Amino acid sequence: MTYAKGTKTSIENSEQQIKTMLRKAGADAVAMFEERTRAVIGFHLNGLAIQFRLPLPAKDDPKFLYKPVFGRVGDTLHPKATQEALWVQACRERWRALHLCIKAKLEAVEQNIETFEEAFLSHIQTPDGRTVGDQVIPELKAQLAGKPPRALLPPPGNH
Repeated sequence: MTYAKGTKTSIENSEQQIKTMLRKAGADAVAMFEERTRAVIGFHLNGLAIQFRLPLPAKDDPKFLYKPVFGRVGDTLHPKATQEALWVQACRERWRALHLCIKAKLEAVEQNIETFEEAFLSHIQTPDGRTVGDQVIPELKAQLAGKPPRALLPPPGNH
């Protein structure tokens, strides 16, 4: 199941809604940049610089170029207008998913489910321009490589 599948909300509307939501939450700076393969959303909130990177689908992805046959990518090209429409739709869906992600994090903070730092930890930008996630996730994966996951519950009798 894909959130926002078939959304009619434009990319511009999603961007504006994200900016409005962040400003209402107290962000004193909001910036959005877009490249061919990604968008970057940065904002200052609670004394921290936060950065989200939104991967955008490649325009030349076969699922946009070719007509499907029995649920798989076929070998007959869509018309150019259809290729563009399919790609734009995929971008709309990604922007709506980002909107939901940020909204859910802000709501979790508002409801005291987690702190701001806990909710946004992976996206906090450090002085060198990288995010905490950029620094921690590769190291964590390396440490856990080949090791079974820890038990979620303590052993019986250890409560």
